[in-house]
Order: sequence, then C-alpha cells, then structure tokens
Amino acid sequence: MSLAERLAAIQQRIAVAATASNRSLETIKLIVVTKNHPAQLALDLLSLGMRDFGENRDQEAAPKSEEVRSKSSIEHRWHFIGQLQSNKVKSVVSYADSVHSLDRQSLLDALGKATADRAKPLDVFIQLNLTDDPGRGGIQPGSLLPFAENVLTHPGLNLRGVMGVAALDQELDRDFSDIRAASEALKTLRPEADQISAGMSEDFETAIGYGATHLRIGSAITGKRQ
Repeated sequence: MSLAERLAAIQQRIAVAATASNRSLETIKLIVVTKNHPAQLALDLLSLGMRDFGENRDQEAAPKSEEVRSKSSIEHRWHFIGQLQSNKVKSVVSYADSVHSLDRQSLLDALGKATADRAKPLDVFIQLNLTDDPGRGGIQPGSLLPFAENVLTHPGLNLRGVMGVAALDQELDRDFSDIRAASEALKTLRPEADQISAGMSEDFETAIGYGATHLRIGSAITGKRQ
C-alpha cells in the first residue's frame, strides 16, 4: 500500500469508530508520528492534507521541523510526544506547538521558565502514570489535581488535558477508563482542559470510544522506515 492508501485506510477506520461512539469527527485530531522517518515524509503528508505531526526525540525533531518549514509554506503543527529532558526544553519550545509528555515537576519548572515570555502559550498535556510503579514516568492519577494547579500558575503554558499510554499486555478498557476518569477529574479544576491524548496504531479505535481527542498514529500510516 502507498502512503496515501494507508492514510486513507486509517482515516476511514477513525470515521467508523467515531460513528460507533456517537462522536463527531471534528472532535478527533489525527497526529501522524513521523519519528524515524525523513522530513520528506512530513512534506508528502502535507500534500495529502495532514497538518499535525508527532516526534519524540529533540535531536531528530529540531532539524526535521526546520527543514519542513523551509520547504513548505503550508501551516502545520509539531507535537512533542516523548519523554522530554529538561536540558532540551529550550530547543523543543522553539518549534513545538504542544508538549504531550509533561510528567514531572522539574520539567514543569523548565517549561514554565522557557515560555515565560512566549507570545502564544505552549499547549501541554499532563502525562499519566497508569501503573502501580511510582518510578515510571508520569503523574499518578491521585496527584493529578495538585500538579495541574501548579501548571496553571505558569502563564506561558496552556493546559489542554491529559495524555496516557495504555499497556498492550493489559486490559485496554481498564487503562482507557482510568484515562477518561482522570480527564473528568481535571475538568472539575479547569473545564477547558478537556482534551485526551491517547490511542496509537494498535488501539486507537478503543481510545476513541473512551473520548480520545488526539490520536498519535505512526507505523500504521508511515509504514516501516526503508
């Protein structure tokens, strides 16, 4: 299958899942994860109508985003979706429109400092730790609201919602249910922070059923790197 065919197939599956969940397609954003692929792939996707791209490593994303913007005048957005080291924050905020992996206080401090004078606030999602292991990345659901209150003290950050990764070896419904419950809790603090970044190539249809608004889909669209 070609890139266009894979993209169309995923878009059709998203539409079917949205209909099954009585949701409007307008409430679901498809982010194509372009990691491990050259900038040309993003340029090809732009020509196919895609406008949102996800990356998880600054050392790859920074030059790639610069190359794409130098070669195309089409407006598009970069979403940083991987674990972000504090020493990479200054670089990431120079090209990213959103960070989906705000997972700890030290990163919040660095992002708050780097965006203090930003003309347009940086969209952020709080990454959830859905395991019982406190050593794993992410905020435990029980600590979500106190952490979110800290996020809201930074004027350069726009809290959009929560992000979660469901474990493929566990019951998907359990993890997506926990993500949805965390989203509902967050809305009691900030009603506008109603977005859910969840769902990848293997589980996005289930994620849609649990209210995911931002799907992060890579290989099902991009294929394997040649």
